[in-house]
Amino acid sequence: MFSKFFNLEKEKQVRIVNAAIKEFAQKGYENASTNEMVKEAGISKGLLFHYFQSKKQLYLFLYEYCVDLLVNEVFEKVDMVETDFFARVRQVALVKMELLKKYPQVLKFLESAYIEDANEVKPVIENRQNEFIKVNTKKIFEGIDISRFRDGMDIQKVLKIVIWAFEKMAEEELQKAKLSPTHEIDYERVFLEADEYFEIFTKCFYK
Repeated sequence: MFSKFFNLEKEKQVRIVNAAIKEFAQKGYENASTNEMVKEAGISKGLLFHYFQSKKQLYLFLYEYCVDLLVNEVFEKVDMVETDFFARVRQVALVKMELLKKYPQVLKFLESAYIEDANEVKPVIENRQNEFIKVNTKKIFEGIDISRFRDGMDIQKVLKIVIWAFEKMAEEELQKAKLSPTHEIDYERVFLEADEYFEIFTKCFYK
């Protein structure tokens, strides 16, 4: 669908993507201006809509683009040889911290996408987010050493408890960000709190 866009020289692709991500991240879907995007990218509006037929299509393309970028980097950096479940999950959290510094606008865009209320895109984003969590959660748990867990425990239920806890934590942080003037998340504070949960879970579920 986006073959024309990907046939562009890389430098122009990056300019268009960065300009659109910045505008959507700062203003949200409905208030974002394609005029501002093309102005910053240095292209015509007609050219933008030549590659993306609508504002909605551009937004959903950027969501997939950003998710794929981060997922690929996470699995490139996380040591999947590590069989300790909590150590591996903590690695993922630390990699996300690195990515925040490397791709600040990408993370801001995804944060804004997760709290986006526009009916035109909200249902699609929620559906794709659920699919993304399902697929990548399964992948991140592959090869973990279940012998570390206490005898007689239902491992699947333990994993669900951990997933639900961090999903709820993420949900609360996104809600706080939505209500704050800056719409920003204090990741360092969040990961310090997450470490406290890791310690509790390790004591509760490991031998």
